[in-house]
Amino acid sequence: MEEILGSRIPVFIGLTVVIMGAIAFMTGHAVAATWRPVWQAVLYCFLLGLVDRFLTWGLFGGRGLLVSGFIIGTAVLVGIGLIAYRLTYVAKMVTQYPWLYERAGIWSYRAKGGQRKIPE
Repeated sequence: MEEILGSRIPVFIGLTVVIMGAIAFMTGHAVAATWRPVWQAVLYCFLLGLVDRFLTWGLFGGRGLLVSGFIIGTAVLVGIGLIAYRLTYVAKMVTQYPWLYERAGIWSYRAKGGQRKIPE
């Protein structure tokens, strides 16, 4: 597994999942809180993946140019960022527009029942 990641497992968990994951979570939250589109969260998390590879190489002597390590680390960061984006977006929709939407779970919202439909 260390050959695929390009670093030791504790380095991957500590740096990528915990530290950079927290930054990716804050990034996804910030993008959703300012009503920006989801592709911006993906772009910013991709850039965090580059920073993660640099820090892995610079601080821990990992293989910085290993493509598989970059893809796995970036996929983890994008996943965390998208989770934060969706959680924040749903929370904002139901608090910003309580007369229109209600929670349908942690990941989704729905239109409130009894709404008049606009005639077509």
